[in-house]
Amino acid sequence: MSANPANDRLFVYGTLRRGSGSAAHEWLARRAELVGQAWCQGRLYRIAHYPGLVASEDPGDRVVGEVYRLHDPETVLIDLDRYEECGPGFPEPAEYVRDEMAVTLATGKRLTAWVYLYNQPVCEGARIPGGDFLA
Repeated sequence: MSANPANDRLFVYGTLRRGSGSAAHEWLARRAELVGQAWCQGRLYRIAHYPGLVASEDPGDRVVGEVYRLHDPETVLIDLDRYEECGPGFPEPAEYVRDEMAVTLATGKRLTAWVYLYNQPVCEGARIPGGDFLA
């Protein structure tokens, strides 16, 4: 899960998004530039006061979010791994894992970005219809 120096993009879909009202978003906004609105293929679930994204093979499953370009990817991703409680020093299996995924910007442009995927069992009843945590 080390940072790919060639990838400085991050897809966020929950408490790191604009409009979430979280201190975590304010922290990210100082360390990254908003690229734009985006979506990725997956299913979104309410875990507690935050969501979890689970990858999906169904092209109709979409999760809404935003893409950011990180100013210092290696450092910021280490800090984000701590925020998401994954990576070295956290018990396995971690609640989240960081991976690269294809995302599509609102303009239609496709790119690869880091995404935190939920890594625990989910309850189908907790699925967020429409895949937008802030809706």
